[in-house]
Amino acid sequence: MSQSPQKKRSQKPEWVQIVARYQHPSPAKSWFQVATTLLPYLLLWTLMYWSLSVSYWLTLALAVPAALFVVRIFVLQHDCGHGSFFKSQKINDRLGMLFSLFTFVPYHYWRRTHAIHHSATGDLEHRGIGDFYTMTVKEYQAADRWGRLKYRLYRNPATMFFIAPLFVFIIGYRFDFLKRKNWKRERRGLLWTNIALLLLVAGLMLTLGWKEYLLIQIPITYIATGLGAWFFFVQHNFEEAYWDQAPTWDYTAAALHGSSYYKLPKVLQWFTGSIGFHHIHHLSPKIPNYLLEQCHNENPMFQHPPTLTPTSSFGTLNLSLWDEERKRLITFGQFKLMQQAGPVVAKTTPV
Repeated sequence: MSQSPQKKRSQKPEWVQIVARYQHPSPAKSWFQVATTLLPYLLLWTLMYWSLSVSYWLTLALAVPAALFVVRIFVLQHDCGHGSFFKSQKINDRLGMLFSLFTFVPYHYWRRTHAIHHSATGDLEHRGIGDFYTMTVKEYQAADRWGRLKYRLYRNPATMFFIAPLFVFIIGYRFDFLKRKNWKRERRGLLWTNIALLLLVAGLMLTLGWKEYLLIQIPITYIATGLGAWFFFVQHNFEEAYWDQAPTWDYTAAALHGSSYYKLPKVLQWFTGSIGFHHIHHLSPKIPNYLLEQCHNENPMFQHPPTLTPTSSFGTLNLSLWDEERKRLITFGQFKLMQQAGPVVAKTTPV
């Protein structure tokens, strides 16, 4: 007997049952990740303090692996925010708040903004929260000269990866920039994070010296925030990324086609907590980082996402505008050529 239309509509997609098998964190693996991430970072920080009396070049060299560990700490904080690191939300929240002292990211506030990002990835009607803001070609055409200049400065790689990240993490995350009335818990968390960071930084400066602290922490944070911005950017900004709007925007399509598989060397995959399997993560944020690769490898339906490598990802740097007609991201140079060539009828892809 055939199923009724109502019953068919109520059925969940096949992938929902598949990812459910991987949504079970292992306390032993999670605690092991905490230990093998925090302890080496604290050791490197101590070595950097010692190296100040030897050579500042050695200090800067040690800042690179230390920054990679901060990236990894942020990934663990990120898992806590999704409730995927431990079954206990209380443990997730407490660890997330602890990690925020290393990443400078207020745990509860960031968790709420990141949830918005997950609920609206690739949705043209909900851009600008938890993502790199992207203009459409039509919006850019309609903007005045000042609007275009501001956007071009914003999308400049130097701004996105070398200037803005440090400013956002050190200064921007100290304020309630969204000012949502019902975000009382998030504002409290933001306040307590700021107080805890103030006490921690002041204590280290009084103990070690303000100059010594800054010589150590600034290069770590500068490198870590730039790397974090880069990894986040390439996961959602590539030529054939998915963008749409209601009523045709689709969560599954946004996850599998609007998030890339960033195929990294094993060392970088470890430091980034396998976040390169971003299509899996967006399908199911409840999967802990150490099960993302397994979910990808064991299920053929997840093995054909947009794929980037460290080499090919540099080709995404200048992609800045969403072309509604061609359904792809383009560069400012391509936009200029389009303007010179005049209107072009978009080609349709046969189904």
